[in-house]
Amino acid sequence: MSTLRTLSFLITLSSGLLLAHPRAHADTANVAGDAWKQQVGAISAGDDTTARAAAITRQLDALGIPWRSEAFTLDGKTGNNLIADLGGKADAPLLLIGAHYDRVQVGRGATDNASGSATVLALAEALHANPLQNHRVQIAFWDLEEAGLLGSKAWVTTAGREKPALYVNFDVFGWGDTLWMMTPQADAPLATIMAAQTKAAALGFSAGDKYPPTDHLAFLAEGWPAVSFSLVGGDEIGPILAVFGGQKPVSVPKVMQVIHSARDTDAELDASKVPTAVNVLVAGLREWDATSAN
Repeated sequence: MSTLRTLSFLITLSSGLLLAHPRAHADTANVAGDAWKQQVGAISAGDDTTARAAAITRQLDALGIPWRSEAFTLDGKTGNNLIADLGGKADAPLLLIGAHYDRVQVGRGATDNASGSATVLALAEALHANPLQNHRVQIAFWDLEEAGLLGSKAWVTTAGREKPALYVNFDVFGWGDTLWMMTPQADAPLATIMAAQTKAAALGFSAGDKYPPTDHLAFLAEGWPAVSFSLVGGDEIGPILAVFGGQKPVSVPKVMQVIHSARDTDAELDASKVPTAVNVLVAGLREWDATSAN
C-alpha cells in the first residue's frame, strides 16, 4: 500500500486446502497455503525491485504465461511494470488484475506487497488454465506504488491505453478471516457476488468505499472502474480506517504495526484462509464474467 501521508497495509495463506466452488460449476484455484507462502518468500527475498521482479517472472515462466516489461518515467522516477496476457477472446472486453511489487526500504515488503503479488499469481494460474468466457484477462505488477502510485498512474495515462471493463487490485493479503473489498458502490455486481460467495465459504466479507490509498486510485482518477481486495482480520478494518483518517484507535491493528517496518517479513504471515479466499475470488470472477455478459 502506498504511503501517501506515510502509512500502508497487510498479508496471508495456509496448508493445501482446496475449496469446491459453492455456488456454480466452476473450477477451483489449485492453491495451497505453503506454496503461496513460498512465493511470497521468494518475492520478498529480493533486495531490490529488480530481484523482486525476477521472482515474479520466474513463476510466470513456470506457468507458461508470456510476459513483458514496460519501462516508464514519471515525476522524475523510472520504473518497470510487468504485464502478462492470460487469454480470452480477442474481441472481448478486458479484465485487468494487478498488485504492486515494490516495497519501502525498511523490512522485506512481505505483507506490503509480496502477498498481493503472490495472490495475483495464484489467480493467474487458475484463469490461464481455464480462461473466462466473456473477458480477456491481463495481469499487471506495478512498480513505484510506494513513491505515489507511479506505476499504475503511468499505465492509465499512457495515450491509447485500453480502458478495462474492470480493474481488480490486491494489496496486503496476508492473514485474518475477512475479505475486505474497496468498491465505490457497495451494491455493484461484483460486490453482490462476492458477498454471497464469501457467505457460502464461511469467510468474512466487508465492502465499501473507505479503504487505504493504493493503485485502484489511479484508475478511479481517470474515471475507469476499479476495486481492491485485502485479506485481514475483520476486527482490524475499523481501526485501520481510523488511522488513515487521522484518528487514534483504542488499539493499533496488526497491519499498522507491520507494514513499513522491520516486522514486514514472511514470519508475520498466516496462510490459513488464503486458499479459501483465492478460490472464492476465482469463483466470484467467473460468476461476474458470466452475468456481466447478459
